[in-house]
Amino acid sequence: MEELIIENLEEGKLPCEKAFAIARKLRVKPVKVREKADEMGIKISRCQLGLFGYGGQKLVSPVEEVPPELEEEIRQHSREGKLTCAKAWAIARKLNLSKLEVSKAAESLGIRITQCQLGCF
Repeated sequence: MEELIIENLEEGKLPCEKAFAIARKLRVKPVKVREKADEMGIKISRCQLGLFGYGGQKLVSPVEEVPPELEEEIRQHSREGKLTCAKAWAIARKLNLSKLEVSKAAESLGIRITQCQLGCF
C-alpha cells in the first residue's frame, strides 16, 4: 500500500480520487488507505465533494436552484440536516451527476455533508 500511495502523490499529497482507486485495487476500505497515509505523514487532498484539499479553499458554493429530483434525494437521505459522504456519492451515481453537483446542492439546502469515507471529517 505504501508504494501505491507514493506513486500516486500529487504535490506531496494523496488526492481523494487516487486514495479510492488504491482501496479498490487492494480491496480494502478507503479509511485504511487514509490511515496508512497518515502514518506516512501524507495528507489527503482534492476531496471529490469539494470540501477540502484545494489550497485552503472550499470548491463548494451554493447553487441558485436545486433540481427537484436532486432536492428530494438529498432530503430523503439526510438526517438532522446532515448527509453522509457515502449517501452523497450514491445520489450522484443514481442521478448521473458529479459528486460536486450533489455537494453544491446540499450546501444550497443547508445540509452538511458528514462522515467522510476516508475518515478525513
